[in-house]
Amino acid sequence: MSDLSAGEHDQTAVQSETRTARIEERHGLLSPLTWRILAVNALALFVLVAGILYLGRYKQELIHSELEAMAVQAEMYAAALSTSAVSSDDDASNRVKLEVAREMVRRLVGITGARTRLFATNGKLMADSRNIQSFGAGTIQAEELPAPGDEDAFADIMRKLTDGVLTLFEGEQPLPLYVDPPVASAADYPEVRAALAGYSRGVVRVDSQGRRILSVSVPVARFKQVLASVMLTKNGDAIENALHAVRLDILKIFVFAFGITVLLSIYLAGVITRPLNRLARAAERVRRSKNRQFAIPDLSDRRDEIGDLSTTLRDMTETLWDRMDAIERFAADVAHEIKNPLTSLRSAVETATRLKDPERQRRLMEIIAEDVQRLDRLISDISDYSRMDAELSRAESEEVDLGVLLQTLGELYNADVDGPRIRVTVPEGLLVPALESRLTQVFRNLISNAITFTPEGGEVRVNAWRDKNWAAITIEDDGPGIPPGKEEAIFNRFYTERPATEKFGQHSGLGLSISKRIISAHNGQLSARNRELNGQIKGAVFTIRLPLD
Repeated sequence: MSDLSAGEHDQTAVQSETRTARIEERHGLLSPLTWRILAVNALALFVLVAGILYLGRYKQELIHSELEAMAVQAEMYAAALSTSAVSSDDDASNRVKLEVAREMVRRLVGITGARTRLFATNGKLMADSRNIQSFGAGTIQAEELPAPGDEDAFADIMRKLTDGVLTLFEGEQPLPLYVDPPVASAADYPEVRAALAGYSRGVVRVDSQGRRILSVSVPVARFKQVLASVMLTKNGDAIENALHAVRLDILKIFVFAFGITVLLSIYLAGVITRPLNRLARAAERVRRSKNRQFAIPDLSDRRDEIGDLSTTLRDMTETLWDRMDAIERFAADVAHEIKNPLTSLRSAVETATRLKDPERQRRLMEIIAEDVQRLDRLISDISDYSRMDAELSRAESEEVDLGVLLQTLGELYNADVDGPRIRVTVPEGLLVPALESRLTQVFRNLISNAITFTPEGGEVRVNAWRDKNWAAITIEDDGPGIPPGKEEAIFNRFYTERPATEKFGQHSGLGLSISKRIISAHNGQLSARNRELNGQIKGAVFTIRLPLD
């Protein structure tokens, strides 16, 4: 048994040291709680920035605006061509003057920067702004060179990677491939076919390099006769540059906000974790200590939840220490009270063995029997006293009618014709939340105590009434009263002050102490005083106050 206890003690010590080491490890700038606070704040920021960076709708609005602008330009080109590059024949039919149309197309492209092509009604390409001059079967074309960029290769790669990833998250549908055949015709472009049918149309495609290509085609008509189709083509670099600029600005703000979030999270975590670690380490030291050399830090000046926790822990620790002190005092008092009858028993037994006189032996046996009864009564009261707190904490309160309870006790005691009369005055419907068995124990103790001190011909008066939110009960007797200055001492454990006519050892001295603890457990009050008349003590008065709700 001792080996098992030693093993359990060692295991408990190891667990305690492990717990202390774990607490010490958590004490730092980046404790687990710090990581959690940082993760929550950063996640919220990431979600917000990701939502802002989702520029799908903004991109579509840019594309739509660009197509509308190109459509307006194409309408202007078509109007100019229908006015200046169309001639009427003698048969009132209209035709496009090819050379004039080509010259106008080459001049117009310098203003807008968009590639312009003119398709005839038979689908053949009539003019292309890239064709500078034609020589027989050969043609000189102007190719648009990429603008020199300020970004280095790494920045360009990061830009393409970032924009590509964000584009994937935007969920854009795959675009058709833009093909620029050597000999273009209306059959290669559905928007041109629609324009030759009399409808304007815009299309978005991507080329082989992944660049977005915007195309708009409108009919060239005169007197509602479609003579050709103007097609404007432009890449989406301007749109991509605009999107990249917006994303770059957002990312700059994000980096700044993320830095502020990290610093504030660390500060917030420090404000929370450091005092919590102090409280945890102090609580561990208090748990391992054998006395009050360690105390919980006082953080009540914080005026927040941690300050409330500190105050609560301090109060709880003080309550535990007070309870432990009370247990120690109780154990010492019990040992002292039990020692007296045991000493008397031992002396009586030792004396009885040496006596030869039967009468004296009989008297010693009576003393031994009385001491045994006293021990039995004392142990019973001590047992009831020690388990009372546990019982009060587990039991459920119920509505107790004080009128019925006190009237029943009065009738019970009045059945004894030899004792003093019990007069009960209590109103109807005086209900209190309580444990009826324990409340009955209190009233029996107090009434029995009053009966003991009341002389022959006297009476015990029990009165009860409602006092605002309290029920007040008094128990008065006609006895000698309480010795002056002992009004509080009579509630101490093992305190006895009995009538001179009463046989010694009939009471354990725990009755009033138990009564006071029961009333305190019901959030009530129990006090005692003397009833005086003309400066003379006429008896004792015990007052009980119980809350009504």
